[in-house]
Amino acid sequence: MSIQQNIEEIRQHIPPHVSLVCVSKFHPNEAIEEAYGSGERIFGESKVQEMCGKHETLPADISWHFIGHLQTNKIKYIVPFVSLIHGVDSYKLLVEINKHAAKVGKTVNCLLQIHIAREEKKFGFSADELIEMLGVGEWKDLKNIQLCGLMGMATYTDNLEQIRSEFRGLKSLFDQVKTFYFASETSFCELSMGMSDDYKIAIEEGSTLVRIGSSIFGIRQYN
Repeated sequence: MSIQQNIEEIRQHIPPHVSLVCVSKFHPNEAIEEAYGSGERIFGESKVQEMCGKHETLPADISWHFIGHLQTNKIKYIVPFVSLIHGVDSYKLLVEINKHAAKVGKTVNCLLQIHIAREEKKFGFSADELIEMLGVGEWKDLKNIQLCGLMGMATYTDNLEQIRSEFRGLKSLFDQVKTFYFASETSFCELSMGMSDDYKIAIEEGSTLVRIGSSIFGIRQYN
């Protein structure tokens, strides 16, 4: 099927309150343009240099989401145009994003990444680390970042019940954090979880952002 046909198929499973992030990393501009022509405007990239290049050459109304592991020395390149950073996995990174955002007079939207998978290679706060950071409260002094919610990646497994359990746990943590720290903040409303293989489960468990790549664009073209 074409990219447009893939998107139309996926849309049938995504309710109106859930946003589709088209994960375009390692795919050429032509593929993004086809998805754009199908009405999509949110695209996710994981490499700073690649995202900057695409931002410069593709339509200006694209909303760029950074979904990879962000290195502190690369922050300055994406801050001027990024719409949402999904994977903030440390307080140090949050401070650095705030610093570079202040330099350009911008507020950057961020999601805090939570480690919910059983694989050690994935990044993120543990639930305890998140609660500790929020409880200390120093993040409130970071005036050039906006905490918009949480993000997590489930274990790569065929065990659907394990995946569901991990997503359900993240949703429970989101609700807890929302109640105790962001009850009056309407901007804290996003839960980014679910990819090509598990987005339907993620939506059932409360996701508001699904990150779908291979089901839209096919096998990635690695450089």
